[in-house]
Amino acid sequence: MAGSGRKTFSPGDVLTSSDVQNYLMDQSVMVFAGTAARTSAIPSPSAGMVAYSTATSLQVYNGSAWVDLSTGYGVASGTAASSTAITVSSVNYTLLTFTADSNLVVSKAGLFDVLMFGGGASGGYASNTGGTGASGGGGAGGMVQATVYLAATTYPITIGAGGSSALTLLGNGLKTSLGSVISAIGGGVGYGDQDTFYYQGNQGGGGGGAGRVFATGGKGLQGFAGGGGVYPVGTNAGGGGGVSAVGGNGSGTTGGAGGAGFDVSAFISGGTLFKGGGGGGAATITAGAGGSSIGGAGSTGATGSNAAANTASGGGGAYGAPGTGGSGGSGIFYIRYRT
Repeated sequence: MAGSGRKTFSPGDVLTSSDVQNYLMDQSVMVFAGTAARTSAIPSPSAGMVAYSTATSLQVYNGSAWVDLSTGYGVASGTAASSTAITVSSVNYTLLTFTADSNLVVSKAGLFDVLMFGGGASGGYASNTGGTGASGGGGAGGMVQATVYLAATTYPITIGAGGSSALTLLGNGLKTSLGSVISAIGGGVGYGDQDTFYYQGNQGGGGGGAGRVFATGGKGLQGFAGGGGVYPVGTNAGGGGGVSAVGGNGSGTTGGAGGAGFDVSAFISGGTLFKGGGGGGAATITAGAGGSSIGGAGSTGATGSNAAANTASGGGGAYGAPGTGGSGGSGIFYIRYRT
């Protein structure tokens, strides 16, 4: 039986049997016919209050909103997103996967688990007129995994584009974001030698691999650093940093391999699926492999390999004069809630 809501007793009040029944016995957990009745009875709830309504089941007030007491998770849907029922460690979830710009519509406020990757960067561009240019692999897009509280509203989802083939030094990946709540930055472009100028590799989610004569790759800000080139004299470039490991250094006649990506299978349930591998560095004889086999491979020729869409991986470096790095792969966004 539904109770009478909350009542504040004053000194001298007579506690009747009806009071005991309606304010104590019937609402050790307060019971309401719906959220409107709950709001009417408790216009200013305090953090920690527990109530049951036929519309929401058992909930607790967390200081800003009523959330499910059993899980605290909300409910959402996505325009242009796939929705899948999954089970992880005996817990049931709904998983939403976004591979393009869209909207997340939160119909019930609560907690959500997020796994997101920015766009991977392109491999570097080499224009050394002496014909010995070798460019580093692109860094992977940054990775962020977190549990966030989302209010019941609509949030724009932006999927970071991969860096385009680096005919210039502007091949960084772009960020993936959940509105203004949280974001994963893009990867850092791999660098090569530009005639008399030599480059380290740009910082990013994963750092870009260095050109052939620079000892250190770019820093990883939401991933790992890129590898260095053969130093002080050499012709082979470093691999781009991945989200799980640094890019390899160039050595001898071999370009550095791209850093390893992250296996998302534990989050999305099932299989083995990597995201965020670094691109391989270019070389004279043996180019560097793409990280976790999803980053673009480096090349011994004038064009590095592209990373596939939605892998958040770096493109491969190139060798030649000029040599054009492969494009980075666009990012991806996963969000799940308990069901």
